[in-house]
Amino acid sequence: MRISILGGTGDIGEGLALRWAFHSNHDVIIGSRDAEKAHTKADEYETELDSRGVDVTINGFENGMATDRGDVIVLAVPPYHVGDTVESIADRLDEDDVLVSPAVGMKREEEGFRYHRPGAGSVTRIAADAAPDDVPVVGAFHNLPAARLANLDAGLGIDTLILGDDEDATDIVRMLAEDIDGLRALDAGGIANAPEVESITPLLVTLAMHNDGLHDLGVRFS
Repeated sequence: MRISILGGTGDIGEGLALRWAFHSNHDVIIGSRDAEKAHTKADEYETELDSRGVDVTINGFENGMATDRGDVIVLAVPPYHVGDTVESIADRLDEDDVLVSPAVGMKREEEGFRYHRPGAGSVTRIAADAAPDDVPVVGAFHNLPAARLANLDAGLGIDTLILGDDEDATDIVRMLAEDIDGLRALDAGGIANAPEVESITPLLVTLAMHNDGLHDLGVRFS
């Protein structure tokens, strides 16, 4: 499967790109608003993987061209860019594509981070509202520690919650999630449940701020 990661030059995009390229046979494509930045980061990821004995090609393109080449398109962009990004690639999408939204709205206050719930209810809902009607949107990868994900020497042993209203699309994303060693995908229901899932992330960041040794905190449900 071809996975295009828009915003694949950022923290969560880097982690997902490296993990999929390291642990699976899926084709990984890096997208950015700046094509040169996408090319540069793709080369960096290839170099990192080559140092670990993994011979893989990772290509980088401007977001629209990356979308053209993907079967699953991950919106690894800041929450305030999600709607605009989907609108900018809408004419490149078709009904066989799956959009994935991992973004979370947060704001920092003195004592920690707070969930910044958008007017639409969730960032996942913003993506779904902006997407063409025949393109399914799945929420996933919201609560992952980006630095730990990008460190291929670090074990995971954590969960990600999968949200979506299209069963086939959520099955695809669940499979992709579990292709990453140490990551377990759990069904969290439909997109209506996204606010509760997204709100976990600022709690984790706040806990990491106040507790030594928890800077790469993830969640495991048992």
